[in-house]
Amino acid sequence: MSRAVDVILLGAPGAGKGTQATRISGELGLLHVSTGDILRAAVAAGTPLGKSAQEYMDRGDLVPDEVIVGVVAERLQEADCAGGVLFDGFPRTLPQAEALTQVLAEQGRAEPKVLAIEVAEAALVRRLSERRTCPACAGIFSVDALGGAPECPKCGGELYQRADDAPESVAQRLRVYAAQTAPLLDYYAARGSLRRVDGEGAVEEIARAALAALSAGAA
Repeated sequence: MSRAVDVILLGAPGAGKGTQATRISGELGLLHVSTGDILRAAVAAGTPLGKSAQEYMDRGDLVPDEVIVGVVAERLQEADCAGGVLFDGFPRTLPQAEALTQVLAEQGRAEPKVLAIEVAEAALVRRLSERRTCPACAGIFSVDALGGAPECPKCGGELYQRADDAPESVAQRLRVYAAQTAPLLDYYAARGSLRRVDGEGAVEEIARAALAALSAGAA
């Protein structure tokens, strides 16, 4: 069985994971896998796990780890994942990370490379608080980059601040990340899989550093 090399991207909200995921997956020829997209596809396809996930979502409950991991495991067996994937938004918790390790081993996939994008908390708060979203094209922009313009530079839609980008919501999101996801850094460091990169600076500079870190040994 093919020993695909997968990449897991870690970082707090506002660290730039989405931006870098696009660049890294393109450069390395990896399939960009979003847990949200996988769940929606499973629900739309009416698979047993998709139906289970739909029941939880219809009740407004969080989809449990065993369902999410099961959906991910099924997706990894599809042909387009054979050359390796970049996980975006998964795993989020230590139990998910441990379950993913087991899934990858059972499917004969290699130990993943884990990249942590590190940004100081003050910079994260500033980035998220200054972020504006376009309801028409779903574009996300920085107030600073826009120079105060209220319209989307792509489609002209009126920009707004999402509720979870308000300062009080940002603080809570960072607390949740510290409690639930930050422990994954120690988990993957202990497994010899972790690489770290400074997430402050120009997007292209960060991308080059990220690719260099992934090609080098673990931290």
